[in-house]
Amino acid sequence: MEPKEYRNIIQGKITGNPDTFLEKLKKVRALVFDWDGIFNNGVKGQIPSTFSEIDSMGINMLRFGYYLLNRQNPVTAIVTGERNETAIHWAEREHLHAVYLKVKNKVDILDSLEKENNIHRDEILFVFDDIHDLSLAMECGVKFLVRNKGARSFSRYCRKMIYFDYMTKNPGGDHALREISETVLLLLGLFEKTIEYRIEFKGIYHDYWQMRNMVETKIAELKY
Repeated sequence: MEPKEYRNIIQGKITGNPDTFLEKLKKVRALVFDWDGIFNNGVKGQIPSTFSEIDSMGINMLRFGYYLLNRQNPVTAIVTGERNETAIHWAEREHLHAVYLKVKNKVDILDSLEKENNIHRDEILFVFDDIHDLSLAMECGVKFLVRNKGARSFSRYCRKMIYFDYMTKNPGGDHALREISETVLLLLGLFEKTIEYRIEFKGIYHDYWQMRNMVETKIAELKY
């Protein structure tokens, strides 16, 4: 893909070589998301917390895109520092593989995530937004930083240290997840296919849908 073509697809910022970024995306077999500041704007005190159906559709289509690429349902999980009932509800509704709760050091989930799902950290796409996520982000194969308007120095630091492969244009709570999903699918050349198969709702999409809905979500609360 030529640089001009990348610019036509990318809304946010890539660190490093775009072709290397694309090769990393092709290796992905697992999707892991922080919750606060990703599915919402990170403001606490709202119970239950919020998520967007626009983002939710994007994540479903991203999972389907990787199903098309690998003929496997990608391992999908949420990791959060709280016991968040909305995150649990959404994960069970969407048949995610796991929700990791009360995780104070995000990298603590990595060993069990790898062993239980037969994946390697290089195959994990991780979406994060702040300092407490870096321990896990540094270990994952593909790192997406969700932009925070109030943390510009942090964003510059992460860019300097190459702690993300892509930083979103949209902030958390403003459809950053949909931006990530559509960007990945466009780069993989799967965006139009995912829509067309979803419209049909039969054949290969139906196979994916059945496989996805057989997943029972594991709820794990870490003890310190």
